[in-house]
Parts: sequence; C-alpha cells; structure tokens
Amino acid sequence: MIVKLLLGVLTLFLLIQLVPYGRDHTNPPVHMEPAWDSPQTRELAVRACYDCHSNETKWLWFHNIAPISWGVQFDVMAVRERLNFSEWDESQSKADESAEVVAQGEMPPFRYVLAHPEANLSDAEREALIQGLLATFGDDLEDGAEEDIEEENNSGNSGPGSGEDDD
Repeated sequence: MIVKLLLGVLTLFLLIQLVPYGRDHTNPPVHMEPAWDSPQTRELAVRACYDCHSNETKWLWFHNIAPISWGVQFDVMAVRERLNFSEWDESQSKADESAEVVAQGEMPPFRYVLAHPEANLSDAEREALIQGLLATFGDDLEDGAEEDIEEENNSGNSGPGSGEDDD
C-alpha cells in the first residue's frame, strides 16, 4: 500500500511538470532605475528586493520545478506590478510605502530569505535601507506610524529580514 501511494505521488509530481505555467523565466528589459539617494541604498535594495521587484530576477534551478515554479512566477509577476525598480519611467505609486513595509518586517518575506540568505539584512543594514528608501521615495506613513516604526526598530524586532535568528 505504501509503495502504491509513493508511486502515485511520484507520478503526480512528474505529471505536474508538464504544466507550462511558471517556466517563462525571461526578464523584461530594464527601462530606468530610481535616482537612489546613495549607492548603499541601491546595494541593499539589490540584495533584499531586486529578485522580485525588478526586471533583474535571478532565476534559480528550483524555479523550474512545479509546484515551486508556479508560486515563484505568480509572486514575481504580482510584485513587479506593485513596485518595479526597473521601470521607473512608469508610475510606481507604491514606492512611498516601501520603507514602511521593510520596517514592519513584511519585506523581504521569510520564505524569500530562506532561499536567498543574502537578503537577510542585519539590523543596521535594515535601518540603513529604511532610511535610504525614505530619502529616495519619501514616505506615505500614517500619522504616528513613523514613531511606531522607530519603536519597533528599537524594541529588538526579530522578524524576517531583521538579521536575527528566528530560533
């Protein structure tokens, strides 16, 4: 019975590899980048954000294996529509929220950091990225949100991307 179950799972795994979605790993051309406030901000954004939020995605070998390929393709397409650092010649209405989502620990997401350890910024790097994003794009923080972010950063937040172990 266990052998039949394993053969069934293996057969299903092989069959889903035939689904073509998630294998178009072409990157559109880079049109224009933001006018970054500093090279450091750009370098931190490249490390922590560019694989999804730009047309410079580095597609890894496992991005070709379904169902992982489906999720990665969907995520990259969705976030490029929300904010794309490679298409600065087009409206990027969510750019002014970027510092807030980094400060709240929403970006980069934990599942991304697992596969891309270079995106796991230290607290100092995370703070530098937040300040650089604010300087580059301004902010759209709600009243009191800046104080909340500062308090969160000073409270030893160990969320994803904070550079601390999640053990």
